Amino acid sequence: MKTRCFVYCLLCILLLTLLAGCAEKEPASDSGSPASDAAAGSDEASASDPVTFDAQTLDGASLSSDLFADSRITMVNVWATYCNPCLNEMPGLGELALTYDSEDFQLIGIISDVMEGADEKTLQKAADLVAQTGADYPHLLLNESLYTALLKEVSAVPTTFFVNQDGQILDTVIGAMEKSAWEEQIDALLEP
Repeated sequence: MKTRCFVYCLLCILLLTLLAGCAEKEPASDSGSPASDAAAGSDEASASDPVTFDAQTLDGASLSSDLFADSRITMVNVWATYCNPCLNEMPGLGELALTYDSEDFQLIGIISDVMEGADEKTLQKAADLVAQTGADYPHLLLNESLYTALLKEVSAVPTTFFVNQDGQILDTVIGAMEKSAWEEQIDALLEP
């Protein structure tokens, strides 16, 4: 019971933080990249311990951070059901998920406002949004493991992480972007 209260309190704090920010676009940094050095400390993250988590997908499957080993680059898009910029970019993300060879690139979503164990109505709403936007890739439900691994520093949605095969964060983008901008970002990270 004590652990469950802790988890709910932690997740409530996260939800309140996320409700405060829904970002349209992140201003470009000096290098012209939309990466947010301040929010995620991407240089520090790549030298730190790998991201590790265990989670459940919207369709009930179990996934862990072991999935990072499946592709050279994994794009982790954190979104919320109330976030219009998130929903507006998801059709393009769905197309991107099909564009690249799975050995090079994969995409997963994290639904930041839908927790594991949510009621059927909440799960159905999220599933309907995924179907309506054509975002046909795995979507993880929020839990303590995901919060600790990736979402502690997230202050707005969408926030997107690029993670290498070793589970290290290479880059972080705050805000929604067009499909072509995401392609540029992905292609740059896939360059040898």
